[in-house]
Amino acid sequence: MLRPKIPTMPQPTGLTTPPAVIEPTTITPGTPVPTPVAPAPSRPVVQLTPSTMLALVGAGTAAVLVLGAVLVSLLLAVAVTGASVAVCAVVLRSVLASEAKRR
Repeated sequence: MLRPKIPTMPQPTGLTTPPAVIEPTTITPGTPVPTPVAPAPSRPVVQLTPSTMLALVGAGTAAVLVLGAVLVSLLLAVAVTGASVAVCAVVLRSVLASEAKRR
């Protein structure tokens, strides 16, 4: 019924260039290959002294403590919001139930 048409590859039209001929190069044994020299570092190497290490540890500890305090405060805000929504739901349910009993 429905048969897909398979596309055929058209033949190239126009001018085609013949493939380039690659000539082999001769390698003479015994000639040393120059080794590249590593460039000198453009900036000095950082020296870590004990006081620098202590400062880094202190900064890392402070960052972890600040991040922990922020995350705990966000969690506490979510918990307080959830609790207040739950209290509002209980109060509304109570008011609606007492209103239905009066009728």
